[in-house]
Amino acid sequence: MSVFTDVPLAQKLEGSLLKTYKQDDHPNKVFLAYKVCMTSQGQPWVSSVVRKTRMQIAQDPSLTYEYTPVMGMKSFIQASLNLLFGKDSQVIMENRAGGVHTVGDSGAFQLGAQFLKTWHRDSQVVYIISSHKEPHGLVFQDMGFTVYEHIFWDSARLCLDPSMLLDVVEQAPHGCIFVIGNIGSCKLTQGQWTQLMVLMKSKQIFPFFDIPYQGLTTDEGVGILVVVALSNELLLCVLSQLTDFARALWLNPPTTGARIITSVLCNPAMQGEWKQSLEGVVKNVMMTKEKVKEKLRLLGTPGSWDHITEQKGSHGYLGLNPQQVDYLVKKKHIYIPKNGQINFTCINSYNIDYITESINEAVLFTKDSEK
Repeated sequence: MSVFTDVPLAQKLEGSLLKTYKQDDHPNKVFLAYKVCMTSQGQPWVSSVVRKTRMQIAQDPSLTYEYTPVMGMKSFIQASLNLLFGKDSQVIMENRAGGVHTVGDSGAFQLGAQFLKTWHRDSQVVYIISSHKEPHGLVFQDMGFTVYEHIFWDSARLCLDPSMLLDVVEQAPHGCIFVIGNIGSCKLTQGQWTQLMVLMKSKQIFPFFDIPYQGLTTDEGVGILVVVALSNELLLCVLSQLTDFARALWLNPPTTGARIITSVLCNPAMQGEWKQSLEGVVKNVMMTKEKVKEKLRLLGTPGSWDHITEQKGSHGYLGLNPQQVDYLVKKKHIYIPKNGQINFTCINSYNIDYITESINEAVLFTKDSEK
């Protein structure tokens, strides 16, 4: 008799959507839920400076392939801190910010959760708020935390509402851990930031920020867990404990992605080229959103579609209800998550007409079915 007889099937995640898409043989099928930025040819986008840097690293005869220290590459950590805070920021000048080089997308959360489980014993409650459902909840749940998840997308008003973040902080219990995911979508005013900080401080809430995919690329998975402390002495204590946890979790972090990032960020010319390439991606995303909105307007699609262009970033909500999303997936072979949030870089000149016409059809179909 197997000792695993009682093991149930795990709950299906969004990855099953991609599996269904790949098995679909429809000629017009479209997948709009890729995590990474895509090119107009439907391939993962990689900055030209990243390709160039990878080749230079591969041809460097002085490069050694020894394992890195447990904390990771010091040059990568420092370059990341400079990018995040600015090299002349107060926390860096006072040596109060540090980091640990981590594995993949969730490595930093895994490491941070482990540390907080051990050293933040007063509260084992985690609140997570983001523009969409994040995988971080699973990391904290596996550590034994009680997790509450919130989204600041208002489906009734079709907007990302930053005031919802403040409302959730008001509800959160004293001393809890508060994870703010994809903060770039939040659009807090300076006054709201001040209000948020005052509120968190008064309730002794521990803030944990997620700042994802700064390079907008599908390079080797690499990350960093950054800590800001009140003093260098406290920082060193925290980093020493994090290093011990990292040793138990993965021992040595990956180096290829870290080497590429360090090379780009530490070379002013290459960093300038990288930023320029990101500006190009941003302009293309904005143009795509404008085209989608305009095509829906010309089709006479019911409702306002201004929310498409009002959202920041490559990912955004179409503002469709579950019935409309289901129609697109099952009838039109356009695969999007149940919440209707898509990757706008997946839309290009080859599929934009089919996508917008299908959205129009889905909206009209559900309007008719409501009568």
